[in-house]
Amino acid sequence: MSEIIRRSPFAALATGWPLFCIAATLSLIGIITMNTFGEGASLAPRQLIWLGISTVAYLVCATIDMRFIRRAPVIVTAFVIVASLLAALLVIGHATLGAKSWFNFGFFAFQPSDPAKLVLIALLAKYFSRRHMEIGYFWHVIMSAAYAGSLILLILVEPDMGMAVIFTSVWFGMVLASGIPKKHLLIVFAAGLVLATGLWFGGLHEYQRVRILAFLNPAADIHGSGYNAYQAVVAAGSGQVWGKGIGYGTQSKLRFLPEYETDFIFAAFAEEWGFIGVVLVLLLYGLLLAQMLAFARRMSTNFDALFTIGVVILFLAHITVHTGINLGLLPVTGTTIPFMSSGGSHLVIEFAALGIITSLARYARIVPRETALQEYEG
Repeated sequence: MSEIIRRSPFAALATGWPLFCIAATLSLIGIITMNTFGEGASLAPRQLIWLGISTVAYLVCATIDMRFIRRAPVIVTAFVIVASLLAALLVIGHATLGAKSWFNFGFFAFQPSDPAKLVLIALLAKYFSRRHMEIGYFWHVIMSAAYAGSLILLILVEPDMGMAVIFTSVWFGMVLASGIPKKHLLIVFAAGLVLATGLWFGGLHEYQRVRILAFLNPAADIHGSGYNAYQAVVAAGSGQVWGKGIGYGTQSKLRFLPEYETDFIFAAFAEEWGFIGVVLVLLLYGLLLAQMLAFARRMSTNFDALFTIGVVILFLAHITVHTGINLGLLPVTGTTIPFMSSGGSHLVIEFAALGIITSLARYARIVPRETALQEYEG
């Protein structure tokens, strides 16, 4: 009887309704923000369709038994597929703003790095869950960095610096969650400093260095390299406490703020909703992450817990980088914010991730974690 209940779609809704409701609310807020209210073409109707597709993705993942993602052959196959897709982008990818990050099929575009994020989380969760007693060996940190680095390298070649930062944050966060010793953490920081120095002098494109310099002093060229950052700060600040009102954001609706539906939607939202609206959205994100962490504590295996924590780190990295860029605290790299930004592939993956977490929580069994881990080591 309990197995029948777990398989019911109503059980999925009962288990994951807080996650779904918060995510759907954030998505609707984003759709309202990107809506032009009759003044020119709007991305809101298309994004509403993507929200419907994402809801189906959530229900499918939440309803079926997703424990099969624990198995090594499934993870390895998925890793090979996403790595191949990222490599294929370099040959047949659609160039947007100088980066080959998308496959353009005409009626929709697909960004392989979106599913690759979940595959990386599953791979690291599998790796660390099988070696949680050996995490004191620095070799495991190196191996996990090699897995993540292979995907990050392909993303850097596109080049997509923002997505590379997200992938690096996911790897680093999951290394921390796995229980890395402090002495190893210092080595990781030192290696990161060396890598950053090498990227600055030999890995970054000229326009990327210009963006970083513009971040340090955006007022030096507000009509050129510092334009986006300057307009985002102006938009966010002009909302003041109560905002200008829904649909009355002059910076966004009059197109002074570029890409306000995607990369700068937080600034567009802040302009219309003000400080009060920003607090509300950040509170919703906080509740979403807290609920996911509560799920992680109730998971029956180390893999399930680490996978859930990995998704928390992924969302937190996107939120931190996106809001930091929109408030002028970080260099402009072109990064979406979960659920709110326009786009189909990232929205489907984000809802699918919540569905997977819901499924793992529904099928959690009250058994020792070591026993459940041995069962799924294959």
